Amino acid sequence: MTILNIAQRGEAILTLVTAPVVEAEFSSPWLIGLIDALQDTMLAYNGVGIAAPQCYVSKRLIIVASRPSVRYPEAPEMQPIVMVNPEIVALSEQMLSGEEGCLSVENERGQVLRAETVTVLFYSVEGQPTELTLSGFPARIVQHEIDHLNGVLFVDRL
Repeated sequence: MTILNIAQRGEAILTLVTAPVVEAEFSSPWLIGLIDALQDTMLAYNGVGIAAPQCYVSKRLIIVASRPSVRYPEAPEMQPIVMVNPEIVALSEQMLSGEEGCLSVENERGQVLRAETVTVLFYSVEGQPTELTLSGFPARIVQHEIDHLNGVLFVDRL
């Protein structure tokens, strides 16, 4: 188990637009190791999602892992989804306000307006393209984590 350090608000890594994972990196031991470490870190800190730049890696990689917790008791249970080079290709017109927090913004929470439903195009660790539509809390996680890939924190949206 590898627990990585988490960047905190004010650190430059969290303000950068990240680089895409390139073809040669798909299925690489480096990428697989990073994904494992991100998942271990997310679980150790009771997160429901994590983005690579939160752990000082400026790459377009997120994990979405909705599950009930003390902070999100109504969250649906889902298997974690690794999304490499994710891109939101459709947003619903219906918007919902919901409480968000962040592993990179300790002890702060706020109401953030997000699209209720998103369709995201991403690649698996092996480089297989996938398109997935998510609604509700999982859609919120996707939008929050992709914001990290673009140098945006939830507090920037308050």
